[in-house]
Amino acid sequence: MASSPLISSKQKLIAISCVAVWIGTLIIQTGLLIWFNFNIRLVILDTLISATTITLACYIITNNLNYYQPRKERYFYVIIWGLCLAAIALAIDRYAIRYLVSDKSYLAFLDLSIPIRYCANGLIIAWVAIIQVLWNTLHDQKENEQRKADAEKLAREAELYNLRQQLQPHFLFNSLNSIIALIGRKPEEARNMTFQLSDFLRGTLRKDDQQLIPLKDEIEHLKLYLEIEKVRFGHRLETVIVMDNCETCLLPAMILQPLVENAIKYGLYDTTGQVKISISAKKEESHLLVSIQNPFDKESNKPHKGTGFGLRGVQRRLFLLFGRTDLLQTHHTAHIFTSSIKIPQI
Repeated sequence: MASSPLISSKQKLIAISCVAVWIGTLIIQTGLLIWFNFNIRLVILDTLISATTITLACYIITNNLNYYQPRKERYFYVIIWGLCLAAIALAIDRYAIRYLVSDKSYLAFLDLSIPIRYCANGLIIAWVAIIQVLWNTLHDQKENEQRKADAEKLAREAELYNLRQQLQPHFLFNSLNSIIALIGRKPEEARNMTFQLSDFLRGTLRKDDQQLIPLKDEIEHLKLYLEIEKVRFGHRLETVIVMDNCETCLLPAMILQPLVENAIKYGLYDTTGQVKISISAKKEESHLLVSIQNPFDKESNKPHKGTGFGLRGVQRRLFLLFGRTDLLQTHHTAHIFTSSIKIPQI
């Protein structure tokens, strides 16, 4: 079974640290002992034993820190652990060299240098342990940040999915009611509306996994929605769609439908005459601008009960996708209400 990237990178750090300790000890101690004019054979023997034991001590402490990350208040135990390993390594050095070397002057020098060797061993082990602890801390922090980012991404995707699902029940309920009403009076129109509703829902399913789609695809899907609404409202609903060389610009899938639904609701529900809904799109610098206009009379329009999705849902989706709260704007004059969205083109 292949090891995870984190474990393999930890093992790599341990190996590099141990090799660095072994080579560094070999070079420094050899240089110092030669400087004291000791026999080169004794120097090499002493250095090889010392470098090997301190490297093993470093491997033991780093390998244990690889699996056990102490809390801040328990770093004291790591220090005690390191000092014990330094003493054990030095004891092995002393008895191994005494067993292999018979030169009394060198053995006397060995006994005199024990305090210095112990301090050197302790510093080397401490250096290696600090590197391991810092590296583990940085990787744990990186992992925590990645888990947090993944959790936030999943939560954002779940919320986006939930927001999009709110589009369907209200519209589907109204469409089915219209089909039921048409079955007795105009069965052919009911049949056509059923096919249109089927095409619309099929297109909705295809867009479930797409965050951004070309404007031309969004408009084609929106036209299916408008055709269904025209069956409901008949000659009263007129729509005009104008795209100014921006068909390939990208925008969130199904972002326009709740805006158009809002325009129809407030443009048609309180009137009996013909109503014109205008949809215009253009590209300005690095943004796609889409505006939806509907007739509006502040005096006669009253609040309507609905799903609560509408403009707030669109604004929430835009914030989740782009991290901005200024991408949806609304304003009205005496007789026209305008909803405008601005989509960054990355």
